[in-house]
Amino acid sequence: MFAEFFGGRSPFDQFFAHGADDDDMDVDDPFAAFGMGGMGGFPRSFKTRVGSTRAAREKKKDPPVIHELKVSLEEVFSGCTKKMKISRKRLNPDGCTVRTEDKILTVNIKPGWKEGTKITFPKEGDETPTNIPADIVFVVKDKAHPVFRRDGSNIIYPVRISLRDALCGCSITAPTLDGRTITVTSHDVLKPGMKKQVVGEGLPLSKYPDKRGDMVLEFVVKFPDKVTQNTRDALLQILPP
Repeated sequence: MFAEFFGGRSPFDQFFAHGADDDDMDVDDPFAAFGMGGMGGFPRSFKTRVGSTRAAREKKKDPPVIHELKVSLEEVFSGCTKKMKISRKRLNPDGCTVRTEDKILTVNIKPGWKEGTKITFPKEGDETPTNIPADIVFVVKDKAHPVFRRDGSNIIYPVRISLRDALCGCSITAPTLDGRTITVTSHDVLKPGMKKQVVGEGLPLSKYPDKRGDMVLEFVVKFPDKVTQNTRDALLQILPP
């Protein structure tokens, strides 16, 4: 345009001339000529320091906080709800200071849950400016029972019987977890440690709660501390050698 109207080259060419080929222009770093390499005119070393500071401030998640949750066999049998109170730290709106607060966590125990079952509440642990709150994990633990022992979905009921009952047969009355009683009759010789299963009188199966395990009668034979001579003579006559 200058050549057309003024008959010569543009008087500003000397300020903007970069050679005959525009491809030689440094389009990636317009500040390189001023010794200010890096985005936005900041030195590259400055960017590296900023990145390192940011990485140092990245929050890390704390490991899970684990609590035992004790339940009775009756609670496992029917299912129940447990309310657990926890105390934790929470960040204030300023993002720097913390406060302590209480919270109630509700755990729904399903019928038949096995010992060791875990219930996780994500990010309910302490919160600080430098961490991500930990998960709170409750682990189901069986309480000791005064009558039964647990074996998976079965319950074991120790039965103490006399030597006479062990040899001659007997009827046993056993309690159940839902408050009933059942009667089991045996005409067999019951040796110490023998077991007899009562089908369907155990705990619900966790995956199929409409089905149940068994009650296992575990026989403990009580032997007399001593016998009279007459009794000994009679036994020698009656019992096989």
